[in-house]
Amino acid sequence: MFNIANLLTSMNLICGMLSILFCFSGQLDWAVYAIFAGAFFDFSDGFVARRFNLMSPMGKQLDSLSDLVTFGVAPGFLMFFMLIIGIDQEGLIADTSNKITFFDYYILQEFFTWVNASFYHIPNKFDASIKFLPLVAFLIPFFSLFRLAKFNIDETQSVNFSGFPTPLIAIIFCFFPLYFSLNLNTWTTESSLIHFLFDAYTLSAVIAVFSICMLLPIPLMSLKIQKTNPRENQLKLGFLIISALSIPFLKVLSIPFILTLYLIVSIYHSIKKNKDEI
Repeated sequence: MFNIANLLTSMNLICGMLSILFCFSGQLDWAVYAIFAGAFFDFSDGFVARRFNLMSPMGKQLDSLSDLVTFGVAPGFLMFFMLIIGIDQEGLIADTSNKITFFDYYILQEFFTWVNASFYHIPNKFDASIKFLPLVAFLIPFFSLFRLAKFNIDETQSVNFSGFPTPLIAIIFCFFPLYFSLNLNTWTTESSLIHFLFDAYTLSAVIAVFSICMLLPIPLMSLKIQKTNPRENQLKLGFLIISALSIPFLKVLSIPFILTLYLIVSIYHSIKKNKDEI
């Protein structure tokens, strides 16, 4: 039960719990880093399990339960807070010269303002039907639940994916709080496109689209190394190398870049696989 692979899986769960804790402390950037750490442990436990022949039905269930927290519930709370912030961006036009103090307290202030309107009916800027909009973020753990359950019983996904995997979805949603936290000091000079992208209604649409993508039959390439297919392994390694090299150059913008590259590579992989089968 308590082998090294399962312990690594448990660390994935702990990272998800820490991410939620960071959300409610107003530290959305650290919440993102905790999810990234969880993704590292999620990759490590599978690698160790295959390397040392520790794969088991219990390990599979533990992995899904941990993934639900780290890549479903935690991103849900991340986007929940981003929706609250996106409802009224006027506060961001105020003085943002002191990021360390302003950022954390501004998020907490917006959250408690939303709580006052939603649960205590105290009149404020959230005192309208729009106060229910942040609940759209709960679509993320909702669809993640069904995605993970489907993955466990779908034998066709043992090699490649059908639909967006939950770790990928989590990393996509991590882009928004991470970009927001890293660029808060210059938010007033951000382009109108960025302000539109971080608007609550736009974020709600993004959440709905990518959440549904978890269950759509979209063929995507798995990054697992297969000993029987060296040419496919070269494609995967090439993708991983380019992705890793993009991070120090593009920083947070590497997330949409890697996502786009992954979709292109997956399309190429799917077309080539179909040709080979024919």
